[in-house]
Amino acid sequence: MAKIGVVGIGWWACFNHIPTLQVSDDVEKIAICDLDPGRLAQVGDQFGISARYSDVAEMVKAEGLDGVIISTPHIAHTRPAIAALQAGAHVLVEKPMATTAADGRAIAAAGVAAGREVLISTGLNYTKFSAQAAAWVKQGKIGQVRHAACQMGSALDDLMAGEPMLETAGHLFRPPASTWADPAKAGGYAWGQMSHSLAWLCYVADVQFQSIYCLDTKSKTGVDYYDAAVGRCTNGASVALSGASTVPKQRGMHTDVRIYGTEGVIWFDCESGRARLELSRLDGSNEVYEMAPGEANYDGTLPVTHFAALCAGKPVGNPANGENGARVTEAIAAMYASAATGAPVLIEG
Repeated sequence: MAKIGVVGIGWWACFNHIPTLQVSDDVEKIAICDLDPGRLAQVGDQFGISARYSDVAEMVKAEGLDGVIISTPHIAHTRPAIAALQAGAHVLVEKPMATTAADGRAIAAAGVAAGREVLISTGLNYTKFSAQAAAWVKQGKIGQVRHAACQMGSALDDLMAGEPMLETAGHLFRPPASTWADPAKAGGYAWGQMSHSLAWLCYVADVQFQSIYCLDTKSKTGVDYYDAAVGRCTNGASVALSGASTVPKQRGMHTDVRIYGTEGVIWFDCESGRARLELSRLDGSNEVYEMAPGEANYDGTLPVTHFAALCAGKPVGNPANGENGARVTEAIAAMYASAATGAPVLIEG
């Protein structure tokens, strides 16, 4: 069994991470870390956690932690993630992994140097159907990847506009506008949500972006409500990216990805309880992954349960690793830079 710490004990940590750890058969102890003493006391009392710290490295060493979940605001992931890795723990970093390409690469490199795993909390990557899609590509069933279309929409118009997120009214904490709707603090749809769809694309198609050109449309707080981008990958493939934050609440999140290769196409889409994953080859053969009802609904507990199993020593693999997170961070950072300048951005590799 594993001992796991949580750094940054705000809304998502209290709603998703800590409750998931507490019911996991792979977890024997939980510790928490935050810079706010009042919040440490409140959350510790709420969840019955006595191991409370304000320093990440001290927490890892004092509690003998196997893993640490980084759930601080977007712009504050890098320092605690690297500190935890250097102290000897695996880390699960909330998406986006980082908000600069350099920071993303620094976290990934720290994991390699420490001999520890870096996982990113992009839930779609941890599903069986995503593993199947990645296997199809790796097995060469669509040949060489030449083009992809990757679209995502979310029911978060309120959050991106700096207003309270409707569905969090009864939560212990609510997502702060300072994280989601402040352009100076990496607010916006691309960082907050397209990190999911890009992580899936980079995992399944195993692509890395070389250049990106992006247009966006702003919310009233100045962050991106909508994003439209085109990119070139290092293997020469072209990619069309799209994101929108104003899906009606009753419809919820949806993701729609097409991956076109020299020998076939992978089709994936999910929306409101219906989903499909199919392989269609130019030779006329097809394969269909049979989705169970609700299997493709977004589940925020999947990265946490996967991380707990990994920290407990189980051979579960890592479908959202540091390299994946770094590639996503590079791409989204380039999107914002391009939208700001009106010019394509070359990603240094």
